[in-house]
Amino acid sequence: MNLTDILILYLAFRVKQVVCDFFLQPSWMALAKGNPLKKGGSKALFLHAGIHGSFTFMLMLFFAPALWWLGIVDFFVHTLIDKTKAMINHKTGWTYKDNAYWWAFGLDQEAHNLTHLAYVVYIVMQSGASLQ
Repeated sequence: MNLTDILILYLAFRVKQVVCDFFLQPSWMALAKGNPLKKGGSKALFLHAGIHGSFTFMLMLFFAPALWWLGIVDFFVHTLIDKTKAMINHKTGWTYKDNAYWWAFGLDQEAHNLTHLAYVVYIVMQSGASLQ
């Protein structure tokens, strides 16, 4: 992998995040997964995380086929991050009208960003690329 490949891989993960978290997440899913005690909340969360895991799986098939299993890892990591944010918002009662809600939202997005960066670093390490 050269620097251009790494940049393209990272940007592919960022596009995946935007597409899966915003374009492919209807409001019913976002609302249900955001309330861990609401009926259907877990189902919505798992469906949402499954979409993320599926997209990561597809990225791996293209960029690093031997690491296909990162799609499964991404399912669990994405579930954990989103569940944590939902539990904090639910426990505190924060809504989109509260500044703290948006802080939690931003930290959630950054956690996903750092997860993707970790995947990229791992993929580069596994590829044997030397960045000297």
